[in-house]
Amino acid sequence: MAAGPGRRRERAVEAAQPALSVPPASTGALSDVFWLGGGSGAGKSTVARRLADRHGLRLYATDDVMAEHARRSPAEVSPALAEFAAMDMDERWVRRSPETMLETFHWFRGEGFDLIVEDLLRLPQGPAVLVEGFRLLPELVRPWAGPGRALWLLPTPAFRRAAFDSRGSTWQIAGRTSDPPRALDNLLARDRMFTDGLREQTRRMGLPVVEVDGTLSEDDLADRVARAFGL
Repeated sequence: MAAGPGRRRERAVEAAQPALSVPPASTGALSDVFWLGGGSGAGKSTVARRLADRHGLRLYATDDVMAEHARRSPAEVSPALAEFAAMDMDERWVRRSPETMLETFHWFRGEGFDLIVEDLLRLPQGPAVLVEGFRLLPELVRPWAGPGRALWLLPTPAFRRAAFDSRGSTWQIAGRTSDPPRALDNLLARDRMFTDGLREQTRRMGLPVVEVDGTLSEDDLADRVARAFGL
């Protein structure tokens, strides 16, 4: 029986677990790590910075290491990344459907997640670590996260667009294509489907989420995440 659109979105979020040469959280590895994932535009970075400042946590932003991780990812290990890197901007964002963008985007497929884990394991002893970013897929995080150590922020489409507009980043990618309006529509549709997939997967796995629709202030959102983490 063919999978429905919701399940197809969820499968795009569920990458195959990378082969790691390190033990999972059940052995105590990464027991001092908090994981804050979610859709783009949800306020993950803002919340993470506030919590790190308030509670003396070490902050690890997965966006900051994407370029480095891309360099550390050979094509045979990260084929979707290699294919993406070979495309021009129109091939990436204009000429393909949002569904194809979702299903083939390397970070959404979990490529490079093992490098996040390796980085965390190499950190020196010190304060607890707060990891944040859209690359934290529930299926990949769950083996490493103890109870109360992982949470996902899920923005509504309207909130996501408003967040991009307020940051001045709405056209940052789309503006570099030959058809910015179409590229933006594709990007927003892809990100909406990615968030929908996170919502379905976290619900199925019983993992905590916070829906971000603008009804909570940034301080209230940070407080809610802090309470979920027991900080």
